[in-house]
Amino acid sequence: MSDKSMIQITGLHKHYGPVHVLDGIDLSVTAGEVVVILGASGSGKSTLIRCINGLETYTSGRLTVDGRELLPLHNRLRLLKAVREEVGMVFQQFNLFPHLSVLENVALAPRKVRGRTASEAEAIAMKLLERVHIAEHAKKYPSQLSGGQQQRVAIARSLAMEPKVLLFDEPTSALDPEMVSEVLDVMRELAASGMTMLVVTHEMGFAREVADRVVLLHRGKILEEGTPEQMFENPKHERTRAFLGSMAPRDRSTSSATSDQ
Repeated sequence: MSDKSMIQITGLHKHYGPVHVLDGIDLSVTAGEVVVILGASGSGKSTLIRCINGLETYTSGRLTVDGRELLPLHNRLRLLKAVREEVGMVFQQFNLFPHLSVLENVALAPRKVRGRTASEAEAIAMKLLERVHIAEHAKKYPSQLSGGQQQRVAIARSLAMEPKVLLFDEPTSALDPEMVSEVLDVMRELAASGMTMLVVTHEMGFAREVADRVVLLHRGKILEEGTPEQMFENPKHERTRAFLGSMAPRDRSTSSATSDQ
């Protein structure tokens, strides 16, 4: 992990009409850092990371990705394409093109966005499918894969853009419990490789093991942040303790990882 700031967020606000979804968020993420974002439903987690890659426009404040400021409501289109080329996004739902094969899904962005030839794009796609341990399914279509396999394809597709940052919006929430570990294993490998990652998740075992820092959002504000040890062993706020206590029975990543050993 370097000292270079990859994401810098200062005083970020987001309103949906009268609803104040993000209320003065200050957050800095350095290159190679893995930050896990926790919070109850409606706390602003997904809105925050969607603002980072421009899927949502924020109302006020400052948001900079790798030195490029993504402006709030106007004059932003000229930077949006550049930012999205550097920021990959993995969603709850896999959003794969059903009419394209696994290989074609992953090769599409290198061809259309990076200008690679078809053969170059396919070579890149195969390497990435090998990286997420699903190369043997390259010729299949999404409907022929399990949910965990489709999510690994979605991760490979995001990596095909050669991003500097990967954002994950509850990537295991739509999966059956037995499929969670295969996706988390890939995410662990990405973290170990030095990828800068922001992860919205309810997988507490993953957060404990992989995160450099854990951030808890509450009603659009950062209530508390710290190392996993600080957050899980000695949280400062009673609401943090209550939230972590309520999530403990739902934690699947530790048990899933243990069952694979």
